Amino acid sequence: MKKTSLFSIIALALFALASCKDKNAFKLSGTVDHPGSLKKVYLLAIDSSQLAVVDSANLSEQGKFEFKHAAPYESLFMIRLGSAVFDMIAKNGDNISFTTDLTNKNNDYTITGSPESDKMKEFDKIRNGYLNERTKIAEAYDSAAQAIGKSTDSLIGVYKPKYLKNAADLSEASLKFANDNVNSISGFYAVAMLEDPSKYEQQVIAYTDKIKGKFPDNLIVQRYIKGMEELKPISIGHQAPDFTVAGIDDKPIKLSDYRGKYLMIDFWASWCVPCRQENPNVVKQYAKFHPLGLNILGISLDQDKAKWKQAVEADKLTWSHGSDLKNFEGPTERLFHIESIPSNFIVDPNGIIVAKNITGADLEEFLNKTFSKSEQNVKIK
Repeated sequence: MKKTSLFSIIALALFALASCKDKNAFKLSGTVDHPGSLKKVYLLAIDSSQLAVVDSANLSEQGKFEFKHAAPYESLFMIRLGSAVFDMIAKNGDNISFTTDLTNKNNDYTITGSPESDKMKEFDKIRNGYLNERTKIAEAYDSAAQAIGKSTDSLIGVYKPKYLKNAADLSEASLKFANDNVNSISGFYAVAMLEDPSKYEQQVIAYTDKIKGKFPDNLIVQRYIKGMEELKPISIGHQAPDFTVAGIDDKPIKLSDYRGKYLMIDFWASWCVPCRQENPNVVKQYAKFHPLGLNILGISLDQDKAKWKQAVEADKLTWSHGSDLKNFEGPTERLFHIESIPSNFIVDPNGIIVAKNITGADLEEFLNKTFSKSEQNVKIK
């Protein structure tokens, strides 16, 4: 009889532990200190399109709860305790322990059995720092408005830039975290939580290029990568795809007709309130920059040609117009993946997309920079 070594004992113990893991679900065991009146705990799951409650559990008198839930690939879950929410990443086979104290104002918590959850905590700390600062900005604005009894343009002028800078800084921090953690699913969720991903389309596409093949079994990641692949041909820096659309006079208009000219392709509709509100700004920019070489082609998502023509005349949109008259389902709209309006693409004389979805003051700023590159402001014909 062979003498059993310490190594053999450890190996057998580890094998037994592994064999006890449930390959069809993960287990979450939680403890809540000082739960107060809390009686129920909720488990929420997030995917690329929605956040939903997937399970609930009663909190015991000792503040204990337990969940057993399926997660065939690493997925983001949230544990909701009253108004407090805690992120967790889990997959089938994980045996996770969670502890928190509801009297802790910072919502600190510990989690074991899920290394990816530690990474998610790291990102949450970064994100929450910016969100807490944003709350302070909003509270300062509210206090200032209450002090004078109303909101004013000057007051908005003080606090809006702070809010926008906070949002931009959060987005940049999220993208940095994602690129620093390309091998972690937490990096993907940092990108997925961007508040305005369209503004950072180039960076998001570059990130998804980096993670190709890294999470092959994760359906959420693969759907996201596929979506970015479809957007790549109409992203900044790429050649705008050619198209032909029927003009408001029924004559065909081709994108290639504008080769050698600066062109803004402006997707809008007569029934779109934000579009109609933006039109005066577009009219203003066209009057200023058309003599310097700016052209505009309006693409309407209207289905009623009469209403489309009435809006063109009412808003004094004196540039060329075309439409498939098929709402979001027209071939031109599908080609450019239009999912909301107003939406626009600015194409340079070589047919390269140089800007997307810029409106208001941002549009004027971009056009000023574009048409001041030449000291003589040479007209492009």
